[in-house]
Amino acid sequence: MKTLRKLVYGETLLSIALITGGFLTLFAFFDLADELQNLGRSSGAEGPTYQLRHAVLHVALLLPSRMYELLPISVLIGTIFVMARLAQSSEYTILRTSGLDPWRALRLLLTLGSVFVALAFVIGDYVAPAADKTSQLLKARYQGRITVGQTGAWLREKQAQANYVVNVKALSPNNDMQGIEIYEFDAQGRMLAMIQAEQAQFAPEGAWLLGQVRQTRFGAQAADAPAASEPVAQSGLQQQLRWPTLISSEMVAVALLRPDRMRTIDLFTYIQHLQDNGQNALRYEIEFWKKVFYPLSCLVMVILALPFAYLHMRSGGISAYVFAGVMIGISFFMMNNVSVYVGNLQQWQPWLAAAAPGLLYTAVSLTAFGWLVLRR
Repeated sequence: MKTLRKLVYGETLLSIALITGGFLTLFAFFDLADELQNLGRSSGAEGPTYQLRHAVLHVALLLPSRMYELLPISVLIGTIFVMARLAQSSEYTILRTSGLDPWRALRLLLTLGSVFVALAFVIGDYVAPAADKTSQLLKARYQGRITVGQTGAWLREKQAQANYVVNVKALSPNNDMQGIEIYEFDAQGRMLAMIQAEQAQFAPEGAWLLGQVRQTRFGAQAADAPAASEPVAQSGLQQQLRWPTLISSEMVAVALLRPDRMRTIDLFTYIQHLQDNGQNALRYEIEFWKKVFYPLSCLVMVILALPFAYLHMRSGGISAYVFAGVMIGISFFMMNNVSVYVGNLQQWQPWLAAAAPGLLYTAVSLTAFGWLVLRR
């Protein structure tokens, strides 16, 4: 059994490594070609210039995210190639006559798939988020600030005395906030105050340090007063103001950066924040469950690859099966992305929208395993 594991694991790991390296090289080339149009740009008239070495570093920092996205496809193609090659050379037939029954072969591949599940989790939850955020801040240093849409990120928070709606226009290369607007409302929904700040920093004790602040206070409305409030006092420009809040830097980053490239714990914390403040968190719930289920797709891929070892191979037939594996992997990748948008539009249960592709391909792989392996 030790010799068998050494044979199967060694060839499969080598095959997956080569395929992953090929995919990463291809996507790095495309990313670098896309970045060439940004060469020579700067964040200001006297700011540093975006050069080729910065573009190369930016593309290198994107590789962990690319690897996380491509790992299940690489596992599928690499395992299919090894299983098909063993079948073509009759090595798998010899292994079967030596006592390798289908269930033992399945356990063998599931053990290998578990290694890639753990690898995908580590890359997707630790390496890729840190690298992606660093790449965005690097790009912002030479090309400008990080923002989303025309108005930036909107957040909401309930505190003991009032409700707040916060708008953050952008993040600076130093991870400071820019263009902050804070609207304060009472329990009846009447605006009490508005705070505008040019920039803000995250304080360590649950607060923001606002800089270049202007405050506007509104008076209480009478019962028969018009809906619009009239400002009764407006302060002058303040250099600094400490605003207590539980909105952390991770929450702002989730709102401004791509949620699918954030840590699972950050997504969970942000979802709790949205739900506590009565906001729609469906999109982020789907992304959270997608982060949970996506590494498990490596197990689905190895189950799907096992039946290829039981097919009768002709000379030169491996390329056709590898091509089939590529098509299956691409279809899984596309369906995994489409299900997020469909689930959001159709208001599906978040876990179902995230798990639907994996469940579908699990059913297909188990059907293929039962038909081509157990019945033969």
